[in-house]
Amino acid sequence: MLRTGLLWLSERPAMSRLLRRNGLARRFAARFVAGDTVESAVEAARQLNRTGITATLDFLGESIAREPEAVQARETYLQLLDRIAREGVQANVSLKLTQLGFDLAADFCVANMTAILDRAKALENFVRIDMESSAYTQRTLDLFLSLFDRYGRHCGVVIQSCLRRSEADVERLIALGARVRLCKGAYLEPPEIAFPAKSDVDRNYVRLMERLLARGNYPALATHDVAIIERAKRFAAEQGIAPSRFEFQMLYGVRRDLQAALRRQGYNVRVYVPFGTQWYPYLMRRLAERPANIAFILGNLLREAAHRS
Repeated sequence: MLRTGLLWLSERPAMSRLLRRNGLARRFAARFVAGDTVESAVEAARQLNRTGITATLDFLGESIAREPEAVQARETYLQLLDRIAREGVQANVSLKLTQLGFDLAADFCVANMTAILDRAKALENFVRIDMESSAYTQRTLDLFLSLFDRYGRHCGVVIQSCLRRSEADVERLIALGARVRLCKGAYLEPPEIAFPAKSDVDRNYVRLMERLLARGNYPALATHDVAIIERAKRFAAEQGIAPSRFEFQMLYGVRRDLQAALRRQGYNVRVYVPFGTQWYPYLMRRLAERPANIAFILGNLLREAAHRS
């Protein structure tokens, strides 16, 4: 019930406007969001690199309603790719198609996406297309596949294990040699489309993960679930799959101890680093994924306040 409520709140623009002006809410968000600017995101990536961890940088924002907002997002990503290359940071980028005008006009979105991919290709970098709610799944995959022949080495996509359709999608992407990030999913979906029980989502995640490890092209396993991570490590060892053939991905500010431990064990770890002022929907979805984060962050804030007083 709490997860459902948090996901519902993530879609309320009025709540977003209210909390973005609230100092305590911004301090909550700071645990998970690396500031408002390109500079702050690149600095966060640099700090991660010093510990042997790579990054994927995400300029927060989705479901834009006006073309100038999409153009601004495109320009921010171009600036971000240039900055990564200029400063030698080990990072790529992640983006959402609705931030680039997916809901306005398909050709407009494709033009924005192509500009970003052209820059990534020229700079030998990589762009991951995030998956949004199930209303966009087929359209996102169609757009990705339309670009794959031209940008396959520089572009990947995300699959959500919560969706019933994902097994077929993974098989198709494996056959193409596409790079897939596998996550559980963070949107409120109807039961006819998505598994309602967490146990079923987890089982599907493991099933898809093992297929990607065995036959996929450098899959990214996005999870903080220790049991699933241990299952991945065992499966890879049993199948003779070298750690260099895949990576674990985790969220900025979540389980930093686990990130460091995996890196010490010789696994590739990449951290998803969001930045920008549109942090409210992202924060609500992160709390919905693990409602215990509410108590965790509150405890940290109280301890910090007590230390300063």
